[in-house]
Amino acid sequence: MSHIVLVEDDARLRTLVKDFLQQHHFEVTAMADGSQLISTVKLQKPSLVILDVMLPGDDGFTLCKHLRRHYEGPLLFMTARDDDFDQVLGLEIGADDYVTKPIEPRVLLARVHALLRRIKSAGRLNEAGREPVLTYGNLTVDKAARQVLLHGEEITLTSHEFDMLWLLASHPSEVVDRNTIYEEIIGREYDGLDRSADVRVSRLRKKLHDNPTNPYRIKTIWGKGFFFVADAWD
Repeated sequence: MSHIVLVEDDARLRTLVKDFLQQHHFEVTAMADGSQLISTVKLQKPSLVILDVMLPGDDGFTLCKHLRRHYEGPLLFMTARDDDFDQVLGLEIGADDYVTKPIEPRVLLARVHALLRRIKSAGRLNEAGREPVLTYGNLTVDKAARQVLLHGEEITLTSHEFDMLWLLASHPSEVVDRNTIYEEIIGREYDGLDRSADVRVSRLRKKLHDNPTNPYRIKTIWGKGFFFVADAWD
C-alpha cells in the first residue's frame, strides 16, 4: 500500500481528500500545517507528498524548499490560484506536478497514479538491471543507482528531474518532442500550453551548470522539444 503525506489546512477538504484516497487503497497521514512535515517524512518515508500552497506558518513553497533537502520522491502541489506564475514557481522550487482548487477527485487520483507509476517503473528496471550507465565526457548517469555525477561530483536531482535527464540522455543529439516528454515523464498529454517540461529542463540546466540564457548542453528546439548535446560535457 502506497503511503501519502497530505498537508492541507482546510479541515473539510483535508478530510475529503484523505477519505477519497483511502477509499482507493492509499495509506494517508494528514496534517493541518507543515510544522511536523519534515520529521514525519524522515520517519515515515512516504511514497508521495501532497502539499497545499496557502498554509498557516510556512507556506507550501517554503516547505517545499526545506523538504527537498531530505526527500527526493514525488511532490504534488495543491493551489487555489491557477495563474502560470504560481504553477511555474512551484515547479521551479521542486514540485513534480500540481492540481488547482476546487479539486476534481478523479483528476487528483490520476495525477497521483501518474507520479507513482514513474517510481514503480524505475524500481522494476533497477531490479531487472537492464539499464546501462550513460557517460558523456565528465557526465555519468547511472539508471540503476539513480545517480548523476558531473566532474566526479554527485548532482542531487528529484525523481522527475532524473527521469527527464535519462530520457534526454538516452537520445543524444536527437530532438525529444514535448508529446513524448509529457506522456513518458509527466503522465499526461501535452495540451500546447503546459510549461511543466520547460520548467524541469530549466532546473536541470541550473544543476548541470548549463548556461541559462544560452544553453549549450540541453538546447530548446522551439516548436519541437529538447536536444541533448552529447559532446558538451567536457
